[in-house]
Amino acid sequence: MASLKERWGVTSNFQIVIIFIVFAITGSTSAWITKPILEFLGITKEDFHIVPYWILRIVLILPVYKVILIIVGTIFGQHTFFWNFVKKMLFRMKLGFLYGKQTK
Repeated sequence: MASLKERWGVTSNFQIVIIFIVFAITGSTSAWITKPILEFLGITKEDFHIVPYWILRIVLILPVYKVILIIVGTIFGQHTFFWNFVKKMLFRMKLGFLYGKQTK
């Protein structure tokens, strides 16, 4: 646990628990919310072959996850941690141009 706290730059075990809770809520919510978005766009499993449907759904999950991560992280009082986490994810995905300059 100490190495994780050091790596993430957090100071308490309580903060680690909050971060884990935010990750759990965000992952589940982003997967859950993409289905109605695809249905709104007219893309359903019945109308599409299953493989392209799931590829589209996974591609849609990526930006939805980032937005929800910042929102839920802010609600739980960890905005700075998750804002930096999302920026780092964007740079690692070679999408850093969406944000601007890289921060460590």
